[in-house]
Parts: sequence; structure tokens; C-alpha cells
Amino acid sequence: MASIVKGAVPSPNIWNTPQVYELENHAVDPDRRVESAMRALRPWAGRTVLDIGCGTGYHLPALAAEAANVIGVEPHGDLADVARRRCSGSANVTVHTATAQAIPLPDHSVDVAMARWAYFFGPGCEPGLAELSRVLGKGGAAFVVDLDATRGSFGRWFSATVPPTYSPEAVEAFWARQGWSRQELDLRMVFERRADLEAVLKIEFAPTVARAAIAETKGLEIPYPNILRWRLF
Repeated sequence: MASIVKGAVPSPNIWNTPQVYELENHAVDPDRRVESAMRALRPWAGRTVLDIGCGTGYHLPALAAEAANVIGVEPHGDLADVARRRCSGSANVTVHTATAQAIPLPDHSVDVAMARWAYFFGPGCEPGLAELSRVLGKGGAAFVVDLDATRGSFGRWFSATVPPTYSPEAVEAFWARQGWSRQELDLRMVFERRADLEAVLKIEFAPTVARAAIAETKGLEIPYPNILRWRLF
């Protein structure tokens, strides 16, 4: 049984089906619009970078190719172990089994922090945001990449899957109160095989929603509207 750090919020897609989530990571944003948008605000070459909710460490090697030091934080012990094995040849990568609200790093020791698809729900994330403020140094930047539930088919499928208490308006109000800026990003997922696309839809949405999404989606590509949120320190 996997060791999971107390206080972690479950992420059923990657926790239960990491192999399928790997396919999703591979498919998302082939145009690298997320990286381009973040770089335009705060480049990380030669810096210390923190990846919060790094999962199996999919993004860590690319970050390590530029950054001076890369730290991954992942509360699911099995996934953190995979991330360590993935980066075993990179001397500048460290992976901690820890939560976003208890990052085992000194104050003001990070230049750039990022969380990809790990802060969907806004309210309730205050402890994690407080930790970001603690570990980021002066001149640092924090980035959060979120699905945009208000746009496109993907947003509609997402809204049909989450509890009815979920409110995109409340999420936006939360981030505005925290002093974060936002930028809409029109991403896409591009798959190599139809079976991979269908497998990803099945781990992202409720069964009835996934079946409808599969029927609605033709070919190997899915528009994927997102929001990049950031705060500069």
C-alpha cells in the first residue's frame, strides 16, 4: 500500500492510474504555451525551481536542463519514488515526499515555484499559498496552471463531473482576493493513438460524462482551455 502524507488531497486520476496519466502528460500542450507564458514573466535558467505536486516527475528533467536546482514535492510516496528514479541521473534534482502546505525547504530558498493542475478548487488552498510565500525569495514567482471550467467542451465535461457545489466564479474570486493575476491559455491535447485519448477521458471524468466526451470527440486532438495564474514576489 502506498505511503501518503497526512493532509494530502487525493488526486484520483494520477494516484489510481499513473500509467494513463503519463499518456496525458505526453499529450498536453505540444506547443509549450504554458512554458512560454511562464518564461515571459520569470525565466528560470540558473535558478532554483520548485515543482509542487510533481507526481511521477514528468516535468522535472526538462526543468533540470536549465535550472541550477530543481525540487519536486509529491505527497504520494509511490509517485515520488517514480520521480526519484526518473531523475536519478540528474544531480541537481531532489524529490521530497511532502504536501504543498508543509514544504521541507528553508525560508526564501526558491526562485520559481509552479503547480500544474494541482489547485483547481481555490478555497481551501490557503495553507499551501502561505507556504509559497514562505519559501519564495524576493524577486521570485509562483505559477499555478488550472483548467478553465468556463470554456470549451473540456470545461463543460469537467463541470458535469465535479460536485454541484463547485463554482468557477468562487474560484476566480478566491484568486483575486489572494492578489494573483491570470491569463487565459488555449492549450490542446494531441494523442498518438485513439485508445490513449479515450483512456485519458475515462480517468478525467465520471463514466457517463467520459462516454459522452468520447462520442463527441473525433480524431486525436482535444482543445484544452486553461488559466495561468501567477504572483510575483
